[in-house]
Amino acid sequence: MNNSIPNDTFKTIINRKSIRAFQDRPIPTDVKKQIISAALRSPTAGNMMLYSIIEVADQGKKETLVKSCDNQPFIAKAPLVLLFLADMERWNDYFSCCDVQELCQKRDAPYRTPVEGDLFIAVCDALIAAQTAVIAAESLGVGSCYIGDILENYEIHRKLFNLPRYVLPITLLCLGYPTEQQKNREISSRFEEKYILFKDTYHHLNENDFAEMYKPMQNKHFASGNYIKGAGNIGQHYYLRKVSSEFSLERNRSVREMLKNWSQENS
Repeated sequence: MNNSIPNDTFKTIINRKSIRAFQDRPIPTDVKKQIISAALRSPTAGNMMLYSIIEVADQGKKETLVKSCDNQPFIAKAPLVLLFLADMERWNDYFSCCDVQELCQKRDAPYRTPVEGDLFIAVCDALIAAQTAVIAAESLGVGSCYIGDILENYEIHRKLFNLPRYVLPITLLCLGYPTEQQKNREISSRFEEKYILFKDTYHHLNENDFAEMYKPMQNKHFASGNYIKGAGNIGQHYYLRKVSSEFSLERNRSVREMLKNWSQENS
């Protein structure tokens, strides 16, 4: 092991990469249980576990996700697909079972249902659980890939998984044993620490900072011809590819619909 890497945990984290091609090999039941057990031990706000996980085992649902998540065929081939949900429904239902609303009336205090702040903390819980599952899987030789496109097509996913009002799809995780090609593939680069880590206050980067920061990415994309036609630099390339793309516009529409449904006043 490289002496600059202090232990196996660091090695697992630093060498992790997204895997989009899996061996035709199931994940053993005991390994799957270990991955889920790790996720359930992840940090959580107030120990409330404001998330739920759906194992998507039905092949028909996987095929639907291929189409609804921006046409990614490898989703259907993943041996294990886990959907992580921000979930305030469970606690809201429990409060009802506990007659919390009646208690509030006795105390002459307002009773409220989940609002935006509850959603944000539930999103954090769901993502922390998902990342814990990723590291646990990686340590067991199981690769993974996040599917952020689950944020698109909310109406389809809500119906597909019978999601109630206070449960929203946050991230989809595809897991499986990587092919040899994927194992040997180079890991992606990251920005240098000085551009990401600040002390005590936020730091705006200037034009020279950006030129240095994005130079490796610029050289890589433009040297290989892997850029959007008409883009003159990496900023234009990423804007066209990510920010103004059809999938990005659909994601934003879908998230607005999620927020609208979550935050609407009770009838």
